[in-house]
Amino acid sequence: MKKLWLVLAALLVASMLLTACGGAPATEAPMEEAPAEEAPMEEAPAEEAPAAEEAPAGKTQVRWFVGLGAGTDEGAIPLEEAFVEQFNASQDEIELVLEIVDADNASDTLATQIAAGNAPDIVGPVGIKGRDTFKGAWLDLTPLMEANNYDLSDFDPAMIKFYEVKEEGQLGIPFAVFPSFVLYNKDLFDEAGLPYPPAEYGVPYVDADGVEHEWTIEYMTELAKMLTVDANGNDATMDEFDPENIVQFGWMNQWTDWRGVGTMFGAGNFVADDGVTAQMPEQWAEAAKWTYAGWWRDWYIPNGPYGGAEFLQGPGGPFSSGNLGMIQMHTWYLAPWALDSVTFDWDAAAMPSYNGVTTAKMHADTFGILKDSKNPEAAFKVLTYMLSKEHAMDLLTIYGGMPARLSLQPDYFDVAAETNLGGKQINWDVIVAGMAYNDNPNHEAWMPSYLETVDRYNETWNYLANTPDLTDEDIDAELQTLVTDLQAIFDAAQ
Repeated sequence: MKKLWLVLAALLVASMLLTACGGAPATEAPMEEAPAEEAPMEEAPAEEAPAAEEAPAGKTQVRWFVGLGAGTDEGAIPLEEAFVEQFNASQDEIELVLEIVDADNASDTLATQIAAGNAPDIVGPVGIKGRDTFKGAWLDLTPLMEANNYDLSDFDPAMIKFYEVKEEGQLGIPFAVFPSFVLYNKDLFDEAGLPYPPAEYGVPYVDADGVEHEWTIEYMTELAKMLTVDANGNDATMDEFDPENIVQFGWMNQWTDWRGVGTMFGAGNFVADDGVTAQMPEQWAEAAKWTYAGWWRDWYIPNGPYGGAEFLQGPGGPFSSGNLGMIQMHTWYLAPWALDSVTFDWDAAAMPSYNGVTTAKMHADTFGILKDSKNPEAAFKVLTYMLSKEHAMDLLTIYGGMPARLSLQPDYFDVAAETNLGGKQINWDVIVAGMAYNDNPNHEAWMPSYLETVDRYNETWNYLANTPDLTDEDIDAELQTLVTDLQAIFDAAQ
């Protein structure tokens, strides 16, 4: 086990960005460069996966397809091959065959295989976006889990439910998770004379006078204003505050788009449960208005023009500049590329609630079995081996991510702190607790004409980010236009 963790320490940094963390997401203001995220692939020439050899006599062949998520880089392939050899040597009933397809062609290749009746058995690692590119293609694992009396006691129940998809069933078992949380600059809180955000879910914020406040988005907004400062040292609660000369902001949903921001107010989707009706979840409309107020009225969030300001530039985006009080972020950000060069102290805190509901959006990777698998029982045996307490770390060593298995997390935190954070101890407990508040439907879930839909809602989001002096009525009109346009996109996709 010690040797395994030494390998993990060497690979953890490189692998974190190759998993569920997600690709070129939009920021609240202008689009920024960000860690690559899985997205439904543009059309590309289909690539043939390596031809599978026939299984040795007496063995059932199970094909493992890699390419929709991490696992196609040069460093990962020999480790995946070693894992396959290890599994095949562990028993004499199944021959596991590895099929690796370049990420640029993986989506088209898999679609071609499924259409040709030549589907692989297991696909992964894959995040929600990659999975939902093939919506309806995944096997409900419930019957297999029940038949094999599969033990789920080592997982947070909320993460089991995270993989339950309405009318599709249990599409996965938790593997690698990337919870979100409030990441805050302790030095800026100290400078402002403000106590830190709650270190636990379900506890109040206690202000400098000892007064308790429910930890809500509304109260977090007040802190964000006090942490937003102009060149003369005035904060955004003061009459003298100059919005034309801001040098420090209080809040940002860094590296996420409308759905990620909206999810802070509650899980939802732009498509209704029927899969064909465009909608604007009420809480997401409120999120848009709240964000607009932060951009243009109360000034605690960087708007479009401020998004490219030099004082907000850092190796890990705006937060690493040291001039941002709080952001919502995922665990994949806790890495040297983002935080090694910062000169300020920081820590993790609980996400605030909205209307009594707390949501911490989740990125997560796992492995799925396709409905068209010719050997689902054998595939499930492989899957249980892959995700077992004894072998899950073998794969997490390759792909990175926080173990979903609760029993594996303490050792992971020790290694991650030493390897990624220079030995810095942080509030891992609140990060783990965030699993219980994950978003389902997920903010990366399926929508009709996915790429066109994303482009259209980002168009509205960027318009709001760059257009001052809109009234709430103006915003309502933009949102209604968006829903109308999304409906046209959805109708054309049928």
